[in-house]
Amino acid sequence: MNTLKFKTNINCAGCLAKVSPFLNAEQSIEKWEVDTSIPEKILTVETDETNADRVDRKSTRLNSSHEKV
Repeated sequence: MNTLKFKTNINCAGCLAKVSPFLNAEQSIEKWEVDTSIPEKILTVETDETNADRVDRKSTRLNSSHEKV
């Protein structure tokens, strides 16, 4: 299991509602969460995917700003 972390601009429940269907549909993602209580708004993704770039490309399609941590 790989754990990937991304800084995002996911700020509120509305933002989470927009990205949830995409992240939930990605079969390579076992679990994900966003910590909106900190300024960096860290998205943590647990995945079996060995290629972090694939998960990064998937999160890019979410139309949210992000940066790999």
